[in-house]
Amino acid sequence: MEQKILRKGYTTGAHTFASFRSALDTLLATNEACITKTEKIDNDDLDVTKGCEIIVALDFCQKEFQLNPTSQKPHYFEYQTNSLEIFAGLGVGVVTKRGLKIAPPYPAINPAPLNAINEYFKIRTKEKQNLHLKCCVSVTDGENIAKQTANSKVGVLGGISILGTTGIVKPISSSAYIDSVKIEIEFAIQNEYETIYFTLGNSAFQVACSKASSEAVIEIGNFVYDSIELATKLKAKEVIFLCGIGKMTKVYQGFKNTHNRFGVIDFKKLQEDIEENLGYKVDIEETLTVKGISQELEKVGLLEDFYKMIAIKANKQIKQWFETSNVKAIILEQKEVLGW
Repeated sequence: MEQKILRKGYTTGAHTFASFRSALDTLLATNEACITKTEKIDNDDLDVTKGCEIIVALDFCQKEFQLNPTSQKPHYFEYQTNSLEIFAGLGVGVVTKRGLKIAPPYPAINPAPLNAINEYFKIRTKEKQNLHLKCCVSVTDGENIAKQTANSKVGVLGGISILGTTGIVKPISSSAYIDSVKIEIEFAIQNEYETIYFTLGNSAFQVACSKASSEAVIEIGNFVYDSIELATKLKAKEVIFLCGIGKMTKVYQGFKNTHNRFGVIDFKKLQEDIEENLGYKVDIEETLTVKGISQELEKVGLLEDFYKMIAIKANKQIKQWFETSNVKAIILEQKEVLGW
């Protein structure tokens, strides 16, 4: 079967920069305020901003702008006698907590698109004198879109962040989700949380939040390997990885991503490992679910031993991936969870 070629797309930062270029070129040609809009091109990434409308307004004053009501200071750029101020409009977040790439209380627009905007402003205005422009970046329905992200948890209020490094979203890596995880890890480290919690699933998230501040709890989706790699590279002091027995079984069997599209549990191997480690042969003809196997082992008094076996093997697998990792895997159903 021929493999489908997944579509790449452009980041919110790339779209914002493109809109700014168009707006600035028009304003310099007409000497009048300008508003440009762009729709974020659809792609095959897991990205909640797909299809969103990004609006860039450029004017000589800011009185007509509809701004994010969160208290903010504009990003300010100066070149020769010219200046540019960039505000967060409706649907674009404002940073309110330290630990992100942008300090509070500035618009949540990442350094790469900001630098691109600044450089283009310099190029196009180098022959101008005393040109002072105001720019407002907005996203239609951005406040609602942001509810599907971790923005509010890390202190980005009132809208989405304008992100991007290279400008390209690569669908294979599901980069938008992984970038979000990276931001949350960096935020937790900067805010001096000694322990960070990775969770997979709503139940794991709720348990972790009952044990720690939600700022230190990160939902990693199915991106186990990528998230642990980030934590290792960023030198997180300690990470507790918490998920249910089913997903943890996949981790011990070497699945880097636990989504079903990447494969299913090898129950023959699971049966062999249980027999070798626990001295009991489960009936995989009767049940091909981890829950069913757990119920069978519970009847013979081996359930906690089963959990311990899977946890030990999952932790060994993580160490095989990253020898210097400070990640400890714990199964949600283990009694150990209650005694953290």
